Amino acid sequence: MRSRTTAAIVSAAAGVGLLFAAPTFASAAPGTATSSSMAPADACYSWSGTLKEGASGEAVRQLQIRVAGYPGSGNELAIDGEFGPATKAAVERFQKAYGLSADGVAGPATFDKIYALQDDDCSPANFEYGELNNCNSDWSGGKVDAATAKSNALVTMWKLQAMRHAMGDAPIVVNGGFRSVSCNDSVGGAPNSRHLYGDAADLGAGSQGFCALALQAREHGFSEILGPGYPGHDDHTHLAGGGSLWSAPDCGM
Repeated sequence: MRSRTTAAIVSAAAGVGLLFAAPTFASAAPGTATSSSMAPADACYSWSGTLKEGASGEAVRQLQIRVAGYPGSGNELAIDGEFGPATKAAVERFQKAYGLSADGVAGPATFDKIYALQDDDCSPANFEYGELNNCNSDWSGGKVDAATAKSNALVTMWKLQAMRHAMGDAPIVVNGGFRSVSCNDSVGGAPNSRHLYGDAADLGAGSQGFCALALQAREHGFSEILGPGYPGHDDHTHLAGGGSLWSAPDCGM
């Protein structure tokens, strides 16, 4: 777990609000085995029990956010708090990616890896909220309320973290994310742009190149991928959730 300034932590906590309120485990739910060895261990969010298929609730939803980048090629993991087969498969892929025992059960080793990857504001190790919003400071003015836009950006960051790891942990350059309606209009964005919902990111070429980024994104839960050869996207790769189009003709996609 990394640390940033106290001011940043306080600001992030205020912005996230109830989204990251810790759940109460009065008794073991289906698919959940409580464990006294799993005491709270993180300033962002801590799990107090092992989670497996059949579990449900906020603890599962928080897990789904962290493994959103491992849904399998062409898929997008639902962040719905239900630990079904798709979540189990995503957990298995996360575990394999980090050299853990891949059984699809989220226990101490899996949570310890997540704790090591996330900061106190719940963002993943290599991305920050500021990278996903160069429009305003409060995530307001989009097509969804500010809290939802910021929550969507968090899921996008965890997808990018998975993608970064799969590409050898080379830095990924993020040039933009959330836009308010006015910000979107000022750059000539489409009126239905996913940027207005907070779940889009525009990437620079970095060391990977636009096409490599676009092609890799297919594995990490991005249902909208636009890149070189698609009108207006020769100078960046656009990734988003909630869409239904992959198009980067110059990349063979």
